Amino acid sequence: MENNKIAVGLDIGTTKIVAMIGRKNEYGKLEVLGIGKAKSLGVKRGVVNNITQTIQSIQQAVDEAESVSGQKIENVVVGIAGQHIRSLHHSDYITRDKSDEVIDELDIENLVGQVHKLVMLPGEEIIHVLPQEFKVDSQPEIKEPIGMYGGRLEANFHVVVGQVSSIRNIGRCVKSAGLDLSDITLEPLASASAVLSQEEKEAGVALIDIGGGTTDLAIFKDGIIRHTAVIPFGGNVITEDIKEGCSIIEKQAELLKIKFGSAWPGENKETEIVSIPGLRGREPKEITLKNLSKIIHARVQEIIEHVYLEIKNYGHETQKGKLIAGIVLTGGGSQLKHLRQLVEYITGMDVRIGYPNEHLAGDSDDVLSSPAYATAVGLLMEGLERQEKEAVVEEVVVEEELPPITEEPIEEEIEPKVVQKEQEHRPKSKSFFEKFTERFKEFLDNAE
Repeated sequence: MENNKIAVGLDIGTTKIVAMIGRKNEYGKLEVLGIGKAKSLGVKRGVVNNITQTIQSIQQAVDEAESVSGQKIENVVVGIAGQHIRSLHHSDYITRDKSDEVIDELDIENLVGQVHKLVMLPGEEIIHVLPQEFKVDSQPEIKEPIGMYGGRLEANFHVVVGQVSSIRNIGRCVKSAGLDLSDITLEPLASASAVLSQEEKEAGVALIDIGGGTTDLAIFKDGIIRHTAVIPFGGNVITEDIKEGCSIIEKQAELLKIKFGSAWPGENKETEIVSIPGLRGREPKEITLKNLSKIIHARVQEIIEHVYLEIKNYGHETQKGKLIAGIVLTGGGSQLKHLRQLVEYITGMDVRIGYPNEHLAGDSDDVLSSPAYATAVGLLMEGLERQEKEAVVEEVVVEEELPPITEEPIEEEIEPKVVQKEQEHRPKSKSFFEKFTERFKEFLDNAE
């Protein structure tokens, strides 16, 4: 496969920053060429709070991925999460001038463009506009209106909104690390691409991505994204509780959680004790595993109850909104022992752990199929899909660029450029993002 079909996913998390470089093999599976990982020091709850440290961590992860793969990284697809993310539902319509012609992509573009003009709260920016059902001349529940006749085109939208400053800070870090931002995606949507099957999305499923600083939720039903939410708690608050409850340092608390932690206190006996070395010649500390799992259980229960409230708010308890496929847990926090059983107990729904190995090539490293890398795999997939779409657009442009032989060669040169420009701006989300990228590049240049 040619090198220009390579993409890079950059997952800027609270615990770790991952750069994953890869391409599709001849079977359409993901072939990961290199992965770089760095400890994330400048991010808290999904939001950058130290620019310098974040830039260093990004550079470290990118350098590692470059040395492993032997490829030079220039463009990255970045995931965005954080407690500033919120979503809302909005309905809008357009009246078509030529109702005797069929609805095409341009009409949907105009409709989506209208939603982008929504007035947001000060300091907020629209990240995604995701169409749900369409309505054509009062005919409801249409999934694909292209090719239909109609004068009035209406749709319900799921709109994802984030803070401009937080998005700009991520852009600043990526730019300062010497990289170009080719796309920005909501992290739960990227994780969903990596671990959910189309059947689950059709039946109704809630994806819970438990990260270090945040827990992200994405709900799908009838193959359409219905609800997203970011809960500002993750694995780090569990570690913090262990640190406080057992009076030990953070590094020990994290190791204790990973090695001996359980979300179900009944599993451990009172006699099971772990000894932790004391600091600087002090006596070692003895902690019972039952107490440890009680601390973990209390915090995990709180996180799951927050998420379950969001699932109920979406309307899971109604007949129409029932999530038949239940819950899929992913992210580093989903590897906690007995977490699946606890989530089943609290919610009464079917639960499985989501691994991103379905999309990976057969000879991939086992480490990559860990739920901790679900977001990075999803971002890499988004990057490759984006390239494929652009390639299709280029092909269309090339086809349209073959004009008949005329006696005016000058116009021949001008015409294709106009066609190409039109084609490049066809997907609205792309043109919006380009405008958005240009805006904050200008902002960054002015700030310097």
